[in-house]
Amino acid sequence: MKKEIIVTKKAPAAIGPYSQAIKAGEFVFVSGQLPIDLSTGKLVEDNIKNQTRQCLENIKSILEATGSSLDKTVKVTVFLKDMDDFPKMNKIYKQYFDKDFPVRCCVEVSRLPKDAEIEIEAIAISIAKENQSQ
Repeated sequence: MKKEIIVTKKAPAAIGPYSQAIKAGEFVFVSGQLPIDLSTGKLVEDNIKNQTRQCLENIKSILEATGSSLDKTVKVTVFLKDMDDFPKMNKIYKQYFDKDFPVRCCVEVSRLPKDAEIEIEAIAISIAKENQSQ
């Protein structure tokens, strides 16, 4: 099975030695996305709802760069700094996944990179596309 590194300028660059995403076979594996605003390069710090939205927008941009989309997502993992934020995160999450929900795991962690409140990773079905890097 061929492994293809995905890089797009439509989402924040990786902040360490990892790829934004990898296409392998019929799947796209998206690295954990922090709530980094592409235009500023900084964390969205307002609240958990805005941070959740930003993480999902980053994932959406990466998936679209591969020719896939959020509706092709099969698995999501959410890392929360505070599980008390779960209802607020879930409210925004439902705006992005409103039917045929992917499977999901949500865990509370003690700390995230850049002291973010949330990080989200995803796995989606890949859709063939001639030019995958944008």
